[in-house]
Amino acid sequence: MSSAFVELQPVISDYFDALYHCDTELLQKVFHPKAVYATADDPPLLHRTMDEYVPVVAARQSPASRGEVRTDTIEEIQLAGDNTAFARVRCSIGQSDFVDFLTFVRTDGRWQIMSKIFQIIPRQTGSA
Repeated sequence: MSSAFVELQPVISDYFDALYHCDTELLQKVFHPKAVYATADDPPLLHRTMDEYVPVVAARQSPASRGEVRTDTIEEIQLAGDNTAFARVRCSIGQSDFVDFLTFVRTDGRWQIMSKIFQIIPRQTGSA
């Protein structure tokens, strides 16, 4: 396994932990300060900078405090080169599942998320 794969896995794990605990300090560690956060689920396009995104996470009740079951999964990691990578991951918050496309850059020997583009998938409750 490539050293980049080994280096990316704990960054993604920290990303999942940051979301589950609404830990904005950890969130700011895994995201590059100039990262982009976006989704086109509900028009118009939602686009936030990190300065806009971090307070949103800080204001949430954490999934951890509600005792939610974690469903974190790394589905795929691709490397474009020594300093650029992509990961497709899944996690759940509240009644929604999320598919996140995360792009990473490595600067000064450290991997950080440069963009998060995501799809919200409402969880089905019960069956017909």
